This record gives sequence, C-alpha cells and structure tokens, in this order.
Amino acid sequence: MRKAAFTVLISMTATVAYAAGSHDHASPYRGEEKRQIKSLSAADIDELSRGGGWGFAKAAELNGVPGPAHLLELKDDISLKPQQIMAIQALFQKMNAEARTEGARLIALERALDRRFRENTVTEAILESALREIGEVRSTLRFIHLRTHLKTPAILTAEQIERYNQLRGYETASPCDAVPNGHNTAFWRQHNGCE
Repeated sequence: MRKAAFTVLISMTATVAYAAGSHDHASPYRGEEKRQIKSLSAADIDELSRGGGWGFAKAAELNGVPGPAHLLELKDDISLKPQQIMAIQALFQKMNAEARTEGARLIALERALDRRFRENTVTEAILESALREIGEVRSTLRFIHLRTHLKTPAILTAEQIERYNQLRGYETASPCDAVPNGHNTAFWRQHNGCE
C-alpha cells in the first residue's frame, strides 16, 4: 500500500512540475539550422577539406599507434632521424591527398542530402542510396587514416613511440606493470585483470 501511495505521489509531483512549465523544449541543435550543411559544422568542413583526421584514427592513436601529422609536429621532441622524417612525410602526403579527395566527396554528398531535405525531394529510396554512399565514403576515410597509423611503428623505435605517447598525454603504463606501493601484488594484479 505504501509503495502505491509513493508512486502516486511521485507521479503527481512530476505532473505538477510539467504543468508549471519547468521543462525546456529547446533543441540542443538550436542555431545549427543556420549551417551551410546542417550535418557538418564549419570546423568539420574545414577538417575534411584539409584532409584532417576528424577523429577517424582514435582506435590507433589512443592505443599507442602514432599518426604521421603529430609525429612530424613532435619530430624534435622524439628525436626523429632525417630518414625517419622523410618516410613519415611520404606517408603523410599520401594519406593527406587521399583524405582530401574523400573529404570533398563526403562534403558534396552531405550537401546534396541537405539540399534534398530542404527542397522536400527526398524519398526513402533516395535516402537509402545517399546514406549508403555517405557510409562508404566515411568508411574509406577512416581506412585511409587508420591504414597510415598502421605503417608508422615500423619506422619508429619503441622508445620514440613511448615518448610520443607521453608527449601526447596518454597513459602508457599498464596497471599490471605498476603496482602502487603498499598494495598486495597478487590482489592488485587479480583486481586489474592481469592474470
């Protein structure tokens, strides 16, 4: 009985709060309706146009596999040798050219989809085809960036990769390798899934 009365009380409180206007119907997207392409910000368009990573390589980058753009930025800090710099520059130039081409395709496809919605000419068949093509381009872009990350470790030493990750602010020590002072080693390793 008490549970039912409590449920009714909560329901009534929510109804009164709703009726009092304590809710906000404003969209978190407000202001974005003024964008040139609704699904892409100006920063997104710039990133895609210049062949930037757009977050496509996080699976590699955040797992300790460096990308060429940041390696070149940090070349002095990680002591890259001239032949390493040349190899990384070649990787970057190839990746960047391919990414610019695919980025331009993605922008054009998103612009076309946006136009169809604005002109009210989209159908389910058009939508399905457009989204399939957009998905393929996004997949190709991600492949371009991740494939390039795959190639950098062969150019670097383990020490350079470790230094890169430190400079980028990524944790490199595994909890399995760094048992804090005062902790039982066996318990710590078990607790952190090291066994």
